[in-house]
Amino acid sequence: MNFIPKIPLVAILRGITPAEVLEHTQVLVDAGFEMIEVPTNSPDWLESVKLLQDRWGDSLLIGAGTVTQERYLDDLIATGAKLMVTPNTNPMLIRKAKAAGLTTCIGAFTPSEIYQAIDAGADVVKIFPCVGVDIAYVKAIRAIVPKDQALYAVGGVTSQNLHQFIAAGCQGAGLGSDLYRAGQAVSVTAKMAQDFVKAWNEV
Repeated sequence: MNFIPKIPLVAILRGITPAEVLEHTQVLVDAGFEMIEVPTNSPDWLESVKLLQDRWGDSLLIGAGTVTQERYLDDLIATGAKLMVTPNTNPMLIRKAKAAGLTTCIGAFTPSEIYQAIDAGADVVKIFPCVGVDIAYVKAIRAIVPKDQALYAVGGVTSQNLHQFIAAGCQGAGLGSDLYRAGQAVSVTAKMAQDFVKAWNEV
């Protein structure tokens, strides 16, 4: 992984708009977040990524999520942002992103998908979705994955259960609707961010 965060939590800003992305990201940065993704199914996601990269590209890991098509990756690379997050395992996209110098956080669930991601060079394998998943499954995955391979839990991770995923062997997490929901106030984002960082510091 090219970027080693002090707090390995990815803020997923699904549904955010360019008009509000800087203000919400500022409170995330103030709380200690270092990795920000704007999913490609957000309004004008590319403009949001450009704004974030221009403001924080030298200090944060900025990128796009839900990168499921090569055209999304091409657009992302053109911004200079360095994080590609996917919900699925596409070896071609992983290899192309790595060749362009991006950090890759790749969605996978089964052992076969996870090893496809690892073999293609994924920096982080995100176990997705973790909603309703028994922690025993995460432990079982950790047992078969190389110790130096980063695993993040994504989907269903809250400030209350984060410690369970870390205890099961995950190194970090991606945080979606329990951190940010489209249209919420900046003050809510700030509170949620502080709760997650507090939870991480207590792990």
